[in-house]
Amino acid sequence: MKAIGLLPTWVALIVALLFSSVCVAQTQGEEGEDNRWFAVDELNTGLEEAPEEVNLITPREAIRSFQTLTDNEEFAAAAHVLNLSDLSPAEQREQGPELAKQLAEVLKRGELLNVSNLSGCREAIIENTAGQEPNPLAGQPRRDLEIASLPIGGDAYDIRLGRYRAGDEDPVWLIMSDSVSSIPLLYKEYGPSMLEEHIPERFKESLGVLMIWEWIAIPIFLIVVALMGWGVYRFVGLLARLIPSGAKSIFVGRIKGPMALIVMSLVTQMLLDYVVSFSAIAMGTFRVVLTAVLAWGAATIALRLVDTIMLRMTRRLVGEIDDTKSRDERRLLTSLYALRRVIILITVTAVSVYVLSQVQIFETLGLSILASASVLAVLVGIAGQAMLGNILSSFQLSLAKPIRIGDLVMFEGQWCYVEGIFYTFIRLRSWDERRLIVPVTYFVSKPFENLSVKSTKMYRFLELTLHLSADVELLRQKFLDVAKDEVNVIEHHKLLCYVTGQTATAQIITFYLMTSDPLAGWVAEMNVREKLLAFIRDNHPDWWPRDVMVISHNDIARGEPGKRSTPLGSADVKPSE
Repeated sequence: MKAIGLLPTWVALIVALLFSSVCVAQTQGEEGEDNRWFAVDELNTGLEEAPEEVNLITPREAIRSFQTLTDNEEFAAAAHVLNLSDLSPAEQREQGPELAKQLAEVLKRGELLNVSNLSGCREAIIENTAGQEPNPLAGQPRRDLEIASLPIGGDAYDIRLGRYRAGDEDPVWLIMSDSVSSIPLLYKEYGPSMLEEHIPERFKESLGVLMIWEWIAIPIFLIVVALMGWGVYRFVGLLARLIPSGAKSIFVGRIKGPMALIVMSLVTQMLLDYVVSFSAIAMGTFRVVLTAVLAWGAATIALRLVDTIMLRMTRRLVGEIDDTKSRDERRLLTSLYALRRVIILITVTAVSVYVLSQVQIFETLGLSILASASVLAVLVGIAGQAMLGNILSSFQLSLAKPIRIGDLVMFEGQWCYVEGIFYTFIRLRSWDERRLIVPVTYFVSKPFENLSVKSTKMYRFLELTLHLSADVELLRQKFLDVAKDEVNVIEHHKLLCYVTGQTATAQIITFYLMTSDPLAGWVAEMNVREKLLAFIRDNHPDWWPRDVMVISHNDIARGEPGKRSTPLGSADVKPSE
């Protein structure tokens, strides 16, 4: 009896489970259909029957049909590619062709659209692109996709395609209604300029990637902008000559080129916004170039300002770049040069990021660059190995400071002052005012002698070759008197004079003296030598070295008498009878 009582309960549970399963399956099926298209009751009922040329099966064919129809000025037929559901049937007939015409102009000027990049699949299924990371959404259908994104006043307006199904009809791809509502605003920003409205129609025909009038107007446009830049360059140069000499005049004279480029960029942008506009390929090129030129000009002016400030600080704190200044001042100047390189690196990085972000390189090429990052790293490493090595060596010199700005070094047998340490090279000033440009990696790979690393003083010596009869003690006393009178000779207790060599006919006397710095030491050495030579010439000319010719067979040094020998070169002559 209990089993019979439980039977209706089991039957009710089974029926409930079956019903819920059917409902879930139906709901999932409806959601799957909604993910493939937008279901609507009707589409563009106010338009006439779409001609056969209108193909809306795939995103690629829809945009291709739109471009073909608008190029042939069949704007009424091209209106079938727009979703005009926000307009009444009467407004669709009246405004549809005009909206299609405006959108065609926007696509020509706003962004270069490559139809081949659009999906050729009915459901616009996401596919994995060769050379890119696998897309986790690959294989899934889409019911809308973006074909263009155009900025206006800092805001982006997307032009998107959507897949619509009206009733039981086949789904079609149309420009979405939200994008259609933005067409008038986009046309006002990207439409033809006032100047273009006065151009004859025969010049508006396409000739390659541009129209005929564009091939004529672009060179004239560039010449006008170039002449304006030349005028700014001359004006800034004249202004630099009028300003009193000093840091300000130097700064103004150095920014002639960047200032001309900035003015050219701003004027060009103003002309493109208010006077004339070109097709998308020309406008895209201008946009990239103008952004890069403007950023480069501003960065160059900033770097010129840093250089001028450094020059003023150098003149005020250090003065002439040599080793006569204190170590702290030379260390400060070296640190300033290192700071300059850091500022340059930060500026270049910031400008590069700004330019890439403005031209939207990251959006179009970002995935490809990231996917091939290892290959690019290898190529950049190989191609820029020398440059990167120089940059790293430059920072190493700035941190370790084996040399400082103003140090006197002996490099490959030449006396040179370190005038500047840059990213890729070191500038050396030789004693005769020549400039040696040495790559940083080459400089650090060669041994060099830093004559200013601890102190600028230098121990020097000079040698005189005199006769064996020269009085060394008298000459030593004369050397001490002369050396003590020299301004650049220091530490007089280290003055020395010794006989350091001898030959059969002469002796070599060496004089040692300590000088305040290498260059002054060279001058002091020359002065002491001249005075010693003058002393010997005026008072003891017999000390000059001379050759001894022996004309006797006897040892003259021992004083042994003997008969005089016949002089060399003579012969006995028999007297004549």
